[in-house]
Amino acid sequence: MPDQTNTDQANTQIDQMEARADQMEARARFPHRFTGRTVLVTGAGTGFGAEIAVRAAQEGARVVVHYNRSREGAEQTAKRIEQTGSEAALVQADITSWDEIRALADAAFGAFGHLDVAVNNVGDVARDQMSWRDITEESIDHVLAVDIKGTLLCTQEFGSRMLDQGGGCIINIGSTVIVRGSARAPQYAAAKYGILGITKSYAAAFAPTVRVNTFAPGFIETQATLNRKDWKSGRGDTLRSLTPMGRIPKPEEVAGTALFLATEDASHMTGGYMVADGGYNMVGA
Repeated sequence: MPDQTNTDQANTQIDQMEARADQMEARARFPHRFTGRTVLVTGAGTGFGAEIAVRAAQEGARVVVHYNRSREGAEQTAKRIEQTGSEAALVQADITSWDEIRALADAAFGAFGHLDVAVNNVGDVARDQMSWRDITEESIDHVLAVDIKGTLLCTQEFGSRMLDQGGGCIINIGSTVIVRGSARAPQYAAAKYGILGITKSYAAAFAPTVRVNTFAPGFIETQATLNRKDWKSGRGDTLRSLTPMGRIPKPEEVAGTALFLATEDASHMTGGYMVADGGYNMVGA
């Protein structure tokens, strides 16, 4: 009768071999644009941020996973990153506080010794507001604090330290809402428009050592979007019909597109605004 301990050890070794095989297969599907580099993604506990973080890991990056309230989600993102064979570090911070952003920057640069790429993904879209008539002063203050103040201060802190280390890249996640505005949530459109000003200002200030660009996705079918009342009542179908590509992408489909701005192929891009919206905003132009 086989020894149970030996059997357990053998099973463990088989599981480890299968896990390594899965890691190698996953990495083989993606380019290795970030091998040896460290990437920070804010708001990486859920949605688009989580997919950017995982995609960076699939391409070889060590990833700093930022979260504010989504600790459980951030832990799940870190687990997915480790399953790719890469390393993850979790950092909590409220990006409406400059002190907490400073602490986030300290932790991000200290986690793996340097930080090559910072993706400022956190943003409030006033998702529960279905009409401009429902706008509140509290919502205006919160959206502007997160999207404008938070993005500005993250860019300030990450970028100044990247200057000191001799290089780096910052990607601010914007939106194509600035093209058409938002009758539903004007404060969201105003905030995303402001990110263009932040990007251009710091791109000029940090050049040529640190590049700063805005990536502007259109609608993305994150779980939060799919749960919205207007999406469930037909808005999703309407937007698909108005999009030349005929679909609204899931976040993993455009995560790699966002990260393009941090690659060597984008080395002459700074202060830019790159769109990936399936052609939605060109209709009627």
